Amino acid sequence: MSWLVSLPCTRAEAEALSAEQPELEALADAPVVVTREIDEASGRWQLDAYLDDRPGPALLALIRALAPSAKGVEPSIEELPEADWVTLSQQGLEPVQAGRFFVHTSSYADRAPVGSVPFLIDAGQAFGTGGHDTTAGCLAMLDRLARRGVRPRAIADIGTGTGLLAFAALALWPRARAIASDIDPASIAVTRKNAAINHVPLGRGAGRLALALAPGTDHPAIRRRAPYDLVVANILAGPLITLAPDIASVTAPGGHAILAGLIARQMEPVLAAYRAHGFRLAARGGSAEWPCLLLIKRQRHGWRRKQRALHRASPSDATFGSW
Repeated sequence: MSWLVSLPCTRAEAEALSAEQPELEALADAPVVVTREIDEASGRWQLDAYLDDRPGPALLALIRALAPSAKGVEPSIEELPEADWVTLSQQGLEPVQAGRFFVHTSSYADRAPVGSVPFLIDAGQAFGTGGHDTTAGCLAMLDRLARRGVRPRAIADIGTGTGLLAFAALALWPRARAIASDIDPASIAVTRKNAAINHVPLGRGAGRLALALAPGTDHPAIRRRAPYDLVVANILAGPLITLAPDIASVTAPGGHAILAGLIARQMEPVLAAYRAHGFRLAARGGSAEWPCLLLIKRQRHGWRRKQRALHRASPSDATFGSW
């Protein structure tokens, strides 16, 4: 990225940016948009959009539409030296404590609380460093399941991002067979690197993590390992709804699904899609704005191996691992 467009915004606008932005996503060279709190005392926030080229009037208008509160404010437009701005924008992340897990960057490697399960996840080009409410909510929900005595033998992390949630699941259930998938090759590469850093063994057997480059569940390795006692999907509301039949098809009767990446107003449509495929809501975690849903598949629906995905995710839905 070589250009930066900055605008003041409100916290509400910053949080709303985690929802889908079809106008930006439709662009061939969509900007990377991040938000940050400038001053906690005054509640000042800022929107930063990183672009490959100097933005024209049309793109500037789209960016300005993301922060209506800044109407009348001229955006700051700055040319930047070549750098990996996706990574740089995530540097300085504070560590996150979620359940028994302590997720940190290299800067906090020596600060893990006694008795915690630490994971080193440095900033990079994949979602899932633990700093977002959705990832932290999933970590807390995994911990909650373990404390309840749930013991899954087969686990799938769909849209793994950095691999963090799959690592956490294996830390809780070290005898399980686990697989992590993502549609983005960069995420699979990041997960492989993070697995080595955190001493998570890769492979096909019990206690090891298999990796698959796939949209949703559409991969032979994912299908062969089904049914799963636990499926985790921290993606977006649209893909979650699209994947409801596929996730249902690989989840064992009585099995659990942890869903996140949706905002509060998207919860009912997501739940409706999964209820239609035999799930019921067992618990809600996460934050008020970013719910984390724990579902259980009803016994009466049974399980059958699908020969073919009936609702294969289209490229427009392919945002797995983007959180």
